[in-house]
Amino acid sequence: MTTVRVLVVDDSATMRGLISLALRRDPEIEVVGTASNPLTARDAIKTHNPDVITLDVEMPGMNGLEFLEKIVRLRPTPVVMVSNLTGEGTETAIEAMQIGAVECIAKPGPGDTLPFAELPRIVKAAAGARVRSRAMATATEPGPREQRRPLVNAYDPDGRIVAVGSSTGGVEALSALISQFPANCPPTLIVQHMPPDFTASLAARLDRLNAPKVSEAVDGMVIENGHVYIAPGGPKHLEVEKNGGALRCRLRAAPAVNGHSPSVDVLFHSVARHAGSNAIGVILTGMGRDGAQGLKEMREAGARTIGQDEASSLIYGMPRAAFEVGAVERQLPLDRIANAVLVMTNLRGRQGRENN
Repeated sequence: MTTVRVLVVDDSATMRGLISLALRRDPEIEVVGTASNPLTARDAIKTHNPDVITLDVEMPGMNGLEFLEKIVRLRPTPVVMVSNLTGEGTETAIEAMQIGAVECIAKPGPGDTLPFAELPRIVKAAAGARVRSRAMATATEPGPREQRRPLVNAYDPDGRIVAVGSSTGGVEALSALISQFPANCPPTLIVQHMPPDFTASLAARLDRLNAPKVSEAVDGMVIENGHVYIAPGGPKHLEVEKNGGALRCRLRAAPAVNGHSPSVDVLFHSVARHAGSNAIGVILTGMGRDGAQGLKEMREAGARTIGQDEASSLIYGMPRAAFEVGAVERQLPLDRIANAVLVMTNLRGRQGRENN
């Protein structure tokens, strides 16, 4: 049995204790050390060489983001951020995942009977993530509403919608995808597995940094060109529904599917039913199998389908599962997926699209 070695970094002794207790309940995890600030954490990393680091978002001296940037640049190690469920805390957590954190988990709130119950599963998945040294994401992000050079000439959306599913590593992948979309991008619906309070911050950040309009989906909202809709985290699933001749977002309360709510499979199944061949399905990095069967149904309904390839995936779980069941028409590296989507949905390039 392979043991995952974890270093816990948090300025609160109580939180260090709760995190360590939750992790030690799993026999496949060993807490090799704890640290109360980045300075002592730096020495602990050198001493213990952990497989995974849990890192508080907000700490005195050097905040979690600054320390994360140093880890990503100098000693690439999977990092799971631990955040308060506040506006500032969630904003910072989203930025951390764009910089290179594998995942983020919320600190327990009042009344939580089993704090950090999901943390052992997340940490074990993070241990297998492909963390690579890279330039700081903050140095290369576009400014507000900055339009990057178009990937296809004379883009004109052809009426198809795009459905995207992602999980672990998905914030970074979604940022890369949407940053290459023009302002008049095809209508795009996204399910990203995240804690409930985080999706609003994700949508706001992506909206601020990219050309298309990005927002959380609202029940009954008409699906339109130039708009990216992110499923709100929480007890409801995002679906598409045809109503009055138009496709609309539908938020439906229902049990979790594949352990997730919202679920990628639920979105994909609804797109297959209501959009058929008038859709593109994309499955990105993430652990587990959510989305595989729904993407297969989309392909069988005539939709084009794309899966992120193994080399560019932080966690090649969801894309692998979809590929293995025959749901993926094309596997592509992350930096080529946006171009493929735009070619497939460009009204002015039907012939070229059909040859791709």
